[in-house]
Amino acid sequence: MSAAPSIFLHRGDLPDGLSFPQGVAVDTETMGLRVTRDRLCVVQLSGGDNTAHVVQILPGVDAPVLRSLMADPDVLKIMHFGRFDIATLQYWLGVLCAPVYCTKIASKLCRTSTDSHGLKSLCKDLLGIDLSKQQQTSDWGAAELSADQLAYAASDVLYLHALKAKLDALLAREHRTDLAWSCFQFLPTRALLDLSGWDEPDLFSH
Repeated sequence: MSAAPSIFLHRGDLPDGLSFPQGVAVDTETMGLRVTRDRLCVVQLSGGDNTAHVVQILPGVDAPVLRSLMADPDVLKIMHFGRFDIATLQYWLGVLCAPVYCTKIASKLCRTSTDSHGLKSLCKDLLGIDLSKQQQTSDWGAAELSADQLAYAASDVLYLHALKAKLDALLAREHRTDLAWSCFQFLPTRALLDLSGWDEPDLFSH
């Protein structure tokens, strides 16, 4: 039986001195799904070491340590549906994340036998882990986050490193690694296009 993860809550910003030599898994929780309307409430991170750091974003605090990490060109940011998280972090914290790796894009490129590319499906199919999505629509703007909310937020990043390893092997097997990285490199630009109004209709549609 694996050990329970360690979850640390930080109010306003990450503490100094954290290191993520294997890249950092990143996810966000907002008040809704419209980036320019629904404020950023939580950013959760993991180094792939069964530890999660949950940062509660506070009004008037610009989170300089977190912002520096997101912009660090030497630290890979591993995300699931990075298009949304990159746009959210750019709009609310003014930082463009790069370099990035998106497990959703990787899955779509190498798991073409299925249409199930959500995080819950990936964890079940590739890692044998059942994720609970019960807190997905809870009130992330609450002044105090519950233990269930913290556990949910942590679960969204704790397994991204392991998923990346599985997906990397599948991408290599299908000879799509270079194609995947080309997509990842474009993601920050895709997010900026979304924020500039080219999300609907999609700039790349007919």
